[in-house]
Amino acid sequence: MHELSMAQGIINAVIDTAEANNATEVNEVTIELGRLAMVNPEQLKFILGVLVENTIVEDAEIIFDEIPVEVECSNCGFHGDAILDDKDHYAPMVKCPKCDSLAVEILNGRDIVVKNIVIEKPDE
Repeated sequence: MHELSMAQGIINAVIDTAEANNATEVNEVTIELGRLAMVNPEQLKFILGVLVENTIVEDAEIIFDEIPVEVECSNCGFHGDAILDDKDHYAPMVKCPKCDSLAVEILNGRDIVVKNIVIEKPDE
């Protein structure tokens, strides 16, 4: 279950960033989750919920934005969002939506990124 290590990395990054900016609380965290990131979003959300307990992230709203798979087709030159045959969650087939070819270069959709953190700072 690599969702645990992913979640720990996300929480560490959020807490480090919040502390570096003198935050008293984290109100919101937006995470971009690529369709090919190979994590179970429900498991990730559950584990994040456990890991934030007793931290400045505990009451934060955690938002997931799904990032589609962007490809460039070697066969027809198409550039854009791919078709995924994700019958197998861990090894989806990525196809060109224009010519149905599997000869595509994946340009985007593999990453997990902490996109935005909304914090609260003490009144000065």
